[in-house]
Amino acid sequence: MTGANSFTVSGYGPERPIRTRLLARDSVIRRLDWPILLAALALSFIGSLLVYSATRNRTTINQGDPYFFLVRHLMNLGIGFVLMTGTIWLGHRSLRHAVPILYGLSVLGVLLVLTPLGATINGNRNWIVLGGGFSLQPSEFVKVTIILGMALVLAAQVDASDKKYPDSRTVLQALGLAAVPMMVVMLMPDLGSTMVMTVTVLGVLLASGASNRWIFGLLGAGVLGAVTVWQLHLLDQYQINRFAAFADPSLDPSGVGYNTNQARIAIGSGGLTGEGLFHGAQTTGQFVPEQQTDFVFTVAGEELGFLGGMLIIALMGVILWRACRIARETTELYGTVIAAGVVAWFSFQSFENIGMSLGIMPVAGIPLPFVSYGGSSMFAVWAAVGLLQSVRVQQTRP
Repeated sequence: MTGANSFTVSGYGPERPIRTRLLARDSVIRRLDWPILLAALALSFIGSLLVYSATRNRTTINQGDPYFFLVRHLMNLGIGFVLMTGTIWLGHRSLRHAVPILYGLSVLGVLLVLTPLGATINGNRNWIVLGGGFSLQPSEFVKVTIILGMALVLAAQVDASDKKYPDSRTVLQALGLAAVPMMVVMLMPDLGSTMVMTVTVLGVLLASGASNRWIFGLLGAGVLGAVTVWQLHLLDQYQINRFAAFADPSLDPSGVGYNTNQARIAIGSGGLTGEGLFHGAQTTGQFVPEQQTDFVFTVAGEELGFLGGMLIIALMGVILWRACRIARETTELYGTVIAAGVVAWFSFQSFENIGMSLGIMPVAGIPLPFVSYGGSSMFAVWAAVGLLQSVRVQQTRP
């Protein structure tokens, strides 16, 4: 006993008053960015309803249990929430020491996909089947480690010296670090994830203050690379067909254009307020393929209507707005780059997913953050929320 209102417990490092630890914990809770947390939770719970609606009648994939995907979606959410909590507890600054290990594990994961351990699902060889109906998509975790790795390299000299911006050598090192896993993901081939990673890299460079010539150079290299890939026929046929269907929606409506046509019909039939949750004709009739993952937004458009779709977009907008504030207000480049990388990742992936459902973007096979069914995606986005919260908490810590 050290006083009238506090006492200590020995054996826990230096003897600290329990009251002090409780106050510190309360301080962290108060410093959390609650709009981000609540918006992410709302999106995840809306997603659980949409996933249930899309899968409850699909006996070919739900093993005869209408709650099969709902239960797993909520389990994934629970695990993701634990990952977020652990990330906040460790802190993005403490994770600096673990970034090389995390980066190495993510590269190893995508390399394993190219071995006999990898599995092809829906034309993409980007999965590792773990057994028991569980699978892992390592490319989702690469998005996190690219942000952490580039932030570590770009901010090392700036945060430790009087330099305002990373020099050219540092930028080259950061780009080389990002290029390794991106090349492996491209070999799978997983064009959608590669597109997301490319935009993320550009967002990280912009936030770091790197010279504009790097940005324009990368944009030019990206255009040249896309032309080269097309001319050398390096894309798989199903990927070429997706771009062809995007350019001409009437192309092969019963084949390659079927997904996008049915997606537009579902969204268009929802009108302003929708046909009612669990009452969508396209969803109940199972006309839209992969509706619980890539095309989950079509369930919202049909059953919740324009207002429901706008609610999802508004909630994502809240997350992006608050993440931009975190990036702007933090005093260290490391935290700024992390937050900006998450903004670039979430914004482009959301735009691409919703855009392909509306027919304004080519089908790329990427999930809608927080909403689509999928454990790897859910784990990655909630870990990213943990990074945002850590930057927020530590930027205001005395």
